[in-house]
Amino acid sequence: MNKVREGIPLLEATLPLSNWSDANLLSTFAEDGAAQPYYIHSEQSATDASGIVLALTGDPFLETNSGYRQTSATELLTQYQALGDSFLTTIAGRWALLLLDPQQERILFANDRLGRQPLYYSENEGTLSICTQLRPSLAPMQAPDLDEQSIYHFVYFHMIPAPGSAYKNVQKLRMAHRGEADRNGVRLTRYWTPKFTETRPGSRTRLKAALAETLRDSVRRAAHDHAKHKTGAFLSGGLDSSTVAGMLHEVQETGCDAYAIGFDAEGYDEMPYARITARHFGIRLHEYYVTPDDVVAAMPEISKAFEEPFGNSSALPAYFCARRAAADGVSVLLAGDGGDELFAGNERYAHQKLFEHYDQLPYFARHTLIEGLVKILPPRSGLGRKASSFLKQANTPLPARLQYYSFLEQNDATQVFLPEFLRAVDTAHPSALLDSIYHAPEDASSLNRMLFLDWQITLADNDLRKVSKACEMAGVEVRYPMLDDALVSLSTRIPSHWKLPRKALRDFYKQALKGWLPDATIKKSKHGFGLPFGVWMKTHSPLRDMAYEHALGPHNRSIFNPRFLEEAVARHREGHASYYGELVWLLAVLEFWLGAHEVAR
Repeated sequence: MNKVREGIPLLEATLPLSNWSDANLLSTFAEDGAAQPYYIHSEQSATDASGIVLALTGDPFLETNSGYRQTSATELLTQYQALGDSFLTTIAGRWALLLLDPQQERILFANDRLGRQPLYYSENEGTLSICTQLRPSLAPMQAPDLDEQSIYHFVYFHMIPAPGSAYKNVQKLRMAHRGEADRNGVRLTRYWTPKFTETRPGSRTRLKAALAETLRDSVRRAAHDHAKHKTGAFLSGGLDSSTVAGMLHEVQETGCDAYAIGFDAEGYDEMPYARITARHFGIRLHEYYVTPDDVVAAMPEISKAFEEPFGNSSALPAYFCARRAAADGVSVLLAGDGGDELFAGNERYAHQKLFEHYDQLPYFARHTLIEGLVKILPPRSGLGRKASSFLKQANTPLPARLQYYSFLEQNDATQVFLPEFLRAVDTAHPSALLDSIYHAPEDASSLNRMLFLDWQITLADNDLRKVSKACEMAGVEVRYPMLDDALVSLSTRIPSHWKLPRKALRDFYKQALKGWLPDATIKKSKHGFGLPFGVWMKTHSPLRDMAYEHALGPHNRSIFNPRFLEEAVARHREGHASYYGELVWLLAVLEFWLGAHEVAR
């Protein structure tokens, strides 16, 4: 945890991909030998008599027949000797590792099943660099180049998804992936894919009881060292944060301190729901109301702190929440991220059912009657536009349909970017990336494929990066009990029609916790720590001036069409504050990040 606060990488290595016959090679590896040409730094490591080195970081658990227990680099090295590469499938929790096997002349590196621990790597002139942070992994590269495809992805996804990174020749592992490197280069494979089942798993009542008990065990594991580290919880008042905070209150002898963020802006303040949960369980609630001046002060620093450009504005309230906890002496915070992606809590999952029903209609009804009627509707009328939009979505397969309202799907990329920038970009790549993840699970329903896709895109690449960095900046460690491996495994055994019957989001989960959670929490619609950035820009001139200035900043970066930047600001000033405020935030964040990082562009 101290290493996180000091910004020291938790795992870092520079290793050769050839010349393994050098008998003195291993003697150059040293935990403290930063001046050595080849080195491995890690939180813990183990070596056997044959010279195999295993370096490890994180909080790993070993999956056994009797449950999960904490493990170590020494034990995992023994597992590797007994099981070979399949030992990776036995490791649970948050972790990343590096294994150097001189006998086989290869390097193995991997991250955990849910991608909770980022891991970057680069290959350059026969040398492999691996690091839990982006910048140190660039050490062999004198002038890193900004990757145009990744900047396009940033505008498309509001973050840069794996396996890309902000820089050319630097990649990051997707969740549950391993890299194998030798003199022939680096090869990547997925070592674990969930097996979703649709068969009825016995008694519904027993499975609901198992879910409640697994949730409690997950929180207990996440807070296993609460006697040593003061442990609290985020609390937005939603299903997941209320579950985690309530369970933590029950498993800690001292109860629970929970931290909530509020906004003095209509439609954004969720504090009343956090108070309901706190009163229900007897939790000690600590509140902080973020102000526009807070945003002005923190936005530049938070934007610069991320390893790569990151456009999720709720990073800012997460930071203020973690900072408030740190001021109270809290060193570990439990977050509720993951529940919606395990148990079907996002509205877009239910929305797809409408298109599935349409697709099941007879061909004549769809293509002759319905599409024929739509063609005769006035195209500019409200009904005409909605009907045309529905048909376009219905005729777009999953997972591409999920991105229908993405800014770059609704706007011509040639109007957004400069021609020379677009020449280096494959505009179809986002769809191909999503497709490769969506189709990875075998024999899975469309719902479970969407959930799995969100494990990577929404969680590993977005929400976990957001909360982890916000907590790191505040000097607090964050843990994710809703992503406990036992809970993930149980979620795959719940049939799709139990998770999401009709359009009832998270129905099975809510039924399992009914009577334990407050009724208001069960019935509450999803919200979270959304930031009223666009609304505040309308009324707070210091925030507006700073945001507009930096949104227009990329004029000289050879990326965006200058007219697009000017129109983005004008549309916010004259149009929908929330929608165009998000676009202004995205552009301003990118400029803050580019201004703070030296790149060849």
